[in-house]
Amino acid sequence: IIKSYNHTVEAVAAEPLMPEKVQTPVKAEEDRPSKPKPPTAAVPPEVRLEKPLQDDMLKHTNEGKGGLGKPALSMFLEGFNKQKAIDLLYWRNVKQSGAVFSSVLLLLFSLTQFSVVSVGAYLALAALSATISFRIYKSVLQAVQKTDEGHPFKAYLEIEISLSQDQISKYADKILLYTNTCMKELRRLFLVQDLVDSLKFAVLMWLLTYVGALFNGLTLLILAVVSMFTMPVVYEKHQAQIDQYVGLIRTQVNSVVGK
Repeated sequence: IIKSYNHTVEAVAAEPLMPEKVQTPVKAEEDRPSKPKPPTAAVPPEVRLEKPLQDDMLKHTNEGKGGLGKPALSMFLEGFNKQKAIDLLYWRNVKQSGAVFSSVLLLLFSLTQFSVVSVGAYLALAALSATISFRIYKSVLQAVQKTDEGHPFKAYLEIEISLSQDQISKYADKILLYTNTCMKELRRLFLVQDLVDSLKFAVLMWLLTYVGALFNGLTLLILAVVSMFTMPVVYEKHQAQIDQYVGLIRTQVNSVVGK
């Protein structure tokens, strides 16, 4: 018993005295000292710009994919506005204006010599001859070179050319508006709602009988196309002289009308 008691006393004495726990307030997240961040290595400007460039490329790619779903004809109609027509008539781009002007004149001159059916058939045959010849040439070239480039017109075959419902509704509304306006105006003139306007319209029709005796419709259309592509440029270059002569003619006309 004495030995066991002594052994117990020695064990208690050997244990270290544990200090009493002291309650400390819990620090908030912002009160805690932030851990020092490891030093960052110097990054070259090229590496830092790599990610933004990749993001820009991805953005442009997605935009391009979105534009492919849009019909090409709708994009063309949306892109052709009044300013582009003015640039075309004022020969801002000589190649583009020359191509349009020569193509329209060639078509009109062809219509003066042949019927509409013949001109349409000849144009279709010319286009088919060009495309079939190019297709055969590319096929032979691929067979000789043993390459597989696919259809030569694959990019054009994948383009969507149909008009959207919104485009059809937009242009149908415009045509309907112009048609209704023209019908109302003709009704007003023929039923003599205003006597002076009806007399003016009669004089205009009488003058057109002389014009029709000298020119046919295609000739007038050719003259109109030539004037559209030449008169704006001439007026732009000689505006001062033309305005002076137009002013003199207008003064003479006003004096005659006044008398």
